Amino acid sequence: MESRRGPLKSAVPSNVVSPVRRCSRTACGRPAVATLTYVYADSTAVLGPLATYAEPHCYDLCAEHSERLTAPRGWEVVRLADGSGPSRPSGDDLEALANAVREAARPQERAAEAGGSGGRGADPMEVARRGHLRVLRSPES
Repeated sequence: MESRRGPLKSAVPSNVVSPVRRCSRTACGRPAVATLTYVYADSTAVLGPLATYAEPHCYDLCAEHSERLTAPRGWEVVRLADGSGPSRPSGDDLEALANAVREAARPQERAAEAGGSGGRGADPMEVARRGHLRVLRSPES
């Protein structure tokens, strides 16, 4: 908007705020990755994943400051694991995946077991079956 003296200036200075939350530690400009909350009644400092939104009574910390965090004498530090990040598959996960691949590779065997007499004898066009779905051979003209 223009006035007679030129462009209008905002009465309140506006700083462009970065969408990335920064570490609360003085002179640290690194991105925050964890949120620190003090529970004064229990003398506990709780360090967990970055909170959904910034709160006045919590402190956002970068990776370095969250790793080096210590609590006052007599206080306990509780570190909550971040479950949202990518995790390495466990042995159980890999075994379940291998079993699923083996199961998917055996549709003809299951059809043979279900049919009793040769499996695919009921429909010569049927190549494989998976649950209620059937794979049919294309008719050759």
